[in-house]
Amino acid sequence: MPDILIIDDEKAIRKTLSEILSFEGYKVDEAADGEEGVKKIKEKIYDLVLCDIKMPKLDGIEFLQKSNEINPDVPVIMISGHGNIETAVEAVKKGAYDYISKPPDLNRLLITIRNAMDKSTLVTETKVLKRKVSKVQEMIGESEPIRKIKETIDKVAPTEARVLITGENGSGKELVARWIHEKSNRSGAPLVEVNCAAIPTELIESELFGHEKGSFTSAIKQRIGKFESANGGTLFLDEIGDMSANAQAKVLRALQEGKITRVGADKDISVDVRVIAATNKDLLKEVEAKNFRLDLYHRLGVIIIHVPSLNERRDDIPLLVEKFLGDICSEYGTAVKSIEKPAIKLLQEYDWTGNIRELRNVVERLVILSGKTITEEDVKTYVMPR
Repeated sequence: MPDILIIDDEKAIRKTLSEILSFEGYKVDEAADGEEGVKKIKEKIYDLVLCDIKMPKLDGIEFLQKSNEINPDVPVIMISGHGNIETAVEAVKKGAYDYISKPPDLNRLLITIRNAMDKSTLVTETKVLKRKVSKVQEMIGESEPIRKIKETIDKVAPTEARVLITGENGSGKELVARWIHEKSNRSGAPLVEVNCAAIPTELIESELFGHEKGSFTSAIKQRIGKFESANGGTLFLDEIGDMSANAQAKVLRALQEGKITRVGADKDISVDVRVIAATNKDLLKEVEAKNFRLDLYHRLGVIIIHVPSLNERRDDIPLLVEKFLGDICSEYGTAVKSIEKPAIKLLQEYDWTGNIRELRNVVERLVILSGKTITEEDVKTYVMPR
């Protein structure tokens, strides 16, 4: 049920509008002046505000300016007397969605409210879509480990050197790979990702190199593999430590000779691919255990970038929390919530076994379950183990 705030110093107007909108299925709150209206929009997130222009303490124009500062995505419809039309037009220029003359025409009022809410919904959806199609997320952090990673990316990206990215699950290895590709000379070509741990062993070769029709039982048509799909661009082999021995041998050949062979085919295919690999395993230990080829390790690890765990970069947590709060509140179409310093301190002391991924999930949980301001008690209640 959408929430609407009515701000008007005339009690009769507030009562009439409240009854009409409640009958139409809206949840309505009232404020007698602009100051009370500002207080209410700070305490609660509204879907729409109806605001009179001439009011004591804080008039409608002043309220509109403060509303735009607090949450610019909430549409404000100004209500004006006949003598205030010029002022109402000026309010629209300053960001009001529309204005309605007193006494309000019921049909126009309801249509305007519906249109304003439709526009607000579209604005929110557009922001979410833009975020989804944006090329690469920002790498947040000013700690020494992150600063060194950024410097390394700037040096390595323009070259053709293969890169091995190591680090715990959820630490941001994929983001490092994306930035290497984005800053490389291949950024105009595709970045193709393969999660080696998510593909069954019997299918990994087909996934990487493709197959010919009839090469095995379920091969009902020819398939182009990831190496061919990434031709001219970058291939990101995530969790490469989980790759089968046979696939490792073929990847090694592709790196050495720049050629691949589809499963079930005799013909070699030349490919021009820059390979970036990532793993959460210690590959040298995997080599000792005969699970990973030493020659492939050396081929992949021309440059090695280690991504620190979140526990190793706690100074970045305030920046990350601020970023996640903005992103998540925008996705939900709500005003950005604030977080108290003691709450941030608790998050910095927490043991982040899931790293950045876990922190984002926790921030989302706090956004959903907490009030306008996230407190220390909220963190203790919704984050800390009991």
